[in-house]
Amino acid sequence: MGALVPVLFALCAALCNAVATVLQRRAALTVPRSDHLRAGLMLDLARRPVWLGGMLAVVAAAVSQAIALATGALSVVQPLFVLELPLTLLVASLLFHRRLRRAAWMAVVCVVAGLGVALATASPTGNRTHVPIDRWVPAAAVCGGVVALLVVAAFRRPVGPVRAACLGGATALCYSFTAALMKTATHILDVDGLVGFLTAWQSYGFAVTGVGALFLLENTMQAGPLVASQPVLTVGDALISVVLGVTLYDEHIRSGWWVLPELCGVALIVLGATALARTSLAQSLMASDTPSPATSEASSL
Repeated sequence: MGALVPVLFALCAALCNAVATVLQRRAALTVPRSDHLRAGLMLDLARRPVWLGGMLAVVAAAVSQAIALATGALSVVQPLFVLELPLTLLVASLLFHRRLRRAAWMAVVCVVAGLGVALATASPTGNRTHVPIDRWVPAAAVCGGVVALLVVAAFRRPVGPVRAACLGGATALCYSFTAALMKTATHILDVDGLVGFLTAWQSYGFAVTGVGALFLLENTMQAGPLVASQPVLTVGDALISVVLGVTLYDEHIRSGWWVLPELCGVALIVLGATALARTSLAQSLMASDTPSPATSEASSL
């Protein structure tokens, strides 16, 4: 039961995120595209009921994720969010009455199988709840520096695959670091109560990085093709979270010859995620320069 609780809540969070992604991406289709980070983008989206519905799903996902992180290891919980991509397409196919083709179903199986192989062979262990400040500072500096470099690199390139991949990587880093901070914050809430939670810097830290991740995600959606950003975002979040789990929380994964099947699992995930991102349904959830039937449909929701 100890391992089941975080897994179930992580899967619930992934499903809620999938619903949020579908609704938010539909809303993103209805606002003007920008060649730069645009603060007004959030205000434009906030006027759309579809986006607000997506935000409610984000809140539900955050609560589920917090429970999962409070009861399980970071390197177990976050990789399960790899399932968000196939769940997103399944939700979209139901919501918009679009059938998934056989190739898409095979890609879903590929992602699920890859995740199973990677987690089974890595066998993450450990559930430390306290991280000293001398670990947070270098981790924050490295993550913040890499995010800044990726954002600068993204906007040195025109709209397209490179920009989308760079912003996807920056978003993945922000989401991973948000989860790391959230794990400590939820433990403080459990031990010290609401007062301790409200006076802990980690609580405000994960709020700031979470908003930053959401802002980057909204811009990633408009930066280029999904096939360039989604595999980076999906796999990047999982891998970076494992690294943070090991370096911050002293979690352990198998090494030695186990690395080979672990890499095979990751390769299957990348292969499946790339194939899913190429599907017509996935592409219809991305903004484009010209209106499309999907855009008209989104406007009517």
